[in-house]
Amino acid sequence: MRRSLVIAVTLLALSFLFVGGPSLLFSPSTDSVAPDETEVTPRMTSLEESDSEFWRFLSPAERFQQRSPLNVIVRGDSDDILRMMTEESDGDWEEIEAIEAEYEDNETVLQEQEFLEEHDRHATGIEWGDAHGTTRYAYVDPGPDEDAYWTDESGQLEDGDYYGQRYHIRLYESPNSDDQWVAMQAHTEHFDWFTLRHRVDGVEAAQTKIERDFMDHPRVDIEQDVRRIYLDNDGPSDSDGWATVVDLTGMVLLPAGVGLAAKRRARTASTGISRETDSEQVSDHTPDAIDDHLTDVDRRRIAAAYDRLEAGHIILLFTILAMFLGVRLGGVALERNAGFMTPHMIAALLYPVIALGIPVATYLIAGTLTRRLDAAIVAAGSLAVAIWLDYGLLGVDSLPVDVVLQRMLVVVALGLIAGGAAKRATRDSRFNDMLIAGVVMWVVVLGGTLLGYF
Repeated sequence: MRRSLVIAVTLLALSFLFVGGPSLLFSPSTDSVAPDETEVTPRMTSLEESDSEFWRFLSPAERFQQRSPLNVIVRGDSDDILRMMTEESDGDWEEIEAIEAEYEDNETVLQEQEFLEEHDRHATGIEWGDAHGTTRYAYVDPGPDEDAYWTDESGQLEDGDYYGQRYHIRLYESPNSDDQWVAMQAHTEHFDWFTLRHRVDGVEAAQTKIERDFMDHPRVDIEQDVRRIYLDNDGPSDSDGWATVVDLTGMVLLPAGVGLAAKRRARTASTGISRETDSEQVSDHTPDAIDDHLTDVDRRRIAAAYDRLEAGHIILLFTILAMFLGVRLGGVALERNAGFMTPHMIAALLYPVIALGIPVATYLIAGTLTRRLDAAIVAAGSLAVAIWLDYGLLGVDSLPVDVVLQRMLVVVALGLIAGGAAKRATRDSRFNDMLIAGVVMWVVVLGGTLLGYF
């Protein structure tokens, strides 16, 4: 029991050092990115030569909550705006398949589960395709002698991979057709395989990319037609409170022939291990710049670590990395190449690799290892490395505190499973305290995550 406690404390320290610590140091605090749930009195915004007004945030319900900041406003005909973003470009763009468009029967379920959360996307060099996501409401006022009201989005655009990272735009047309403006909320998001939901990364990157897209258009005067105005909606999702305004009212564009709200699109679319056993061998294979700073005690410690290394450690490391990252890459590959599969089918196929495959493989491989602590550290460290590599591939640079804590717990749980499976832990019984604690923690954390507690 004492040894198990030592290993558990070591795993907690390791998870904080390699998962919690860096996340909390380099990510913005929860207060700086979390939406404000407090109801407020709306302060409306109007544009020049426009009678209609809009509130500067979106809300998941018909209440004045400062959730999703509007960050792009485009003046002009809505169909022309959509055509300009989706079809006019010097690049070879491909239309993005509306992943949910073929499965409208599931739309209500998806909305109830909030399966699609907000995310940033970009318009430069990439064609935007229709998207479906959780409904967000805008509060608009048509003008004199008319009442303000809540409205849902006129349309949504997306680009990117459902099971990777993608951009997302929600569009809201002016309630007064004479005013000719479309307000947009754009953000980036990634698919979280532990929660089976999308998580918002921020809004600034998407706003900048949309802005650059319009600036790159040959018919846009970057000095006259593109500017920024301060809406004072900073806070949620890394918004700085400034919105991009693009004026297309002076342009003559080809007719789109398709309404914004009705528009839908579809896509065509052996590691060798060198082992040293004494301090002299360590010195022979250590670069001079490092060797000059090593004492004999340091060399003996390194040699002892080499002696503890087993082939199973390397196998365990690459197995966890391959399974975790393989789920991410596999989801993207199936999305792109297996058009007959719905998002739910892909999730049902790959999620068991996370929930069952990783702990089972860890248990089986760790069972060939001798030392409990070594097995626990390798398994936990491998999962921590896999998590960081995954976020690195997606370009995620900030995480909510609840996500950080969840990742720390799964790292500890997998380490306990590995430590409990090692030979020295199973001398008396295969069902030892470390193994049971690790399995219970893994089940509770993943179950709680799916139920929304993490």
